[in-house]
Amino acid sequence: MHPDLATEIAALPRLRVSELRVRFAAVCGAPTPSHNKVWLVKRIAWRLQARAEGDLSERARRRVTELIADADLRLSAPPAGAGTATPELPAILRVPVDDRLPRPGTILTRRYKGRTLQVEVLEHGFAFEGKTYRSLSAVAKAVTGSHCSGHFFFGLTAKGPKL
Repeated sequence: MHPDLATEIAALPRLRVSELRVRFAAVCGAPTPSHNKVWLVKRIAWRLQARAEGDLSERARRRVTELIADADLRLSAPPAGAGTATPELPAILRVPVDDRLPRPGTILTRRYKGRTLQVEVLEHGFAFEGKTYRSLSAVAKAVTGSHCSGHFFFGLTAKGPKL
């Protein structure tokens, strides 16, 4: 790779997204709707290398065309409620229950800043002060105002290193 090309590619990540979009339009000959910095850097770098080192061979282009023709592509998600109802997932595909949690119906109690907190473990979530939360971490965040591990906050993790 030519040293100037390597320097130019190495400088791409330091550009702002707006600058990358302008650079993309200049290098590729068309504007992009993307605002994803990583994607823009990769595409610009690829195009710069393709110009300097040579693009795809004609054989590779034919193969890509064949693959695209054979692919069953979906460019957008199906509308909600379209088609038939989704079947129940087999047990092997269901999300496993966290074995650190007590059984549903258990009340977790913790003292925090002079308050006694009580959280009920539900079948799918946690009840705290009349609201249902998806995770213990969400409950801990509601209490403390900042993110922390719900398992640690409510004392469900072993302290110290695991042996």
